[in-house]
Amino acid sequence: MPESKKVVIKVDINDNDEKRKALKAVSGLSGIDSLAMDMKDKKMTIVGDVDPVDVIGKLKNWHADVLSVGHAKEENKEPETKDI
Repeated sequence: MPESKKVVIKVDINDNDEKRKALKAVSGLSGIDSLAMDMKDKKMTIVGDVDPVDVIGKLKNWHADVLSVGHAKEENKEPETKDI
């Protein structure tokens, strides 16, 4: 199974109609587990096995910059404890 990545992209989107179109364009890519858009910071967050270059290609109608690419962190993972 390919490892999931978290990709954060800054997208120049000004209203909800553009947001809807951008999310629809990116959601067509295969391998996406989670997709979210923060309108306040104009950041799109994609989690899954997806190539950031493909995401930027889908966002060609808007100015988009990759802010970060990293490993998707597992939420609610408790630290391992050893009893001695």
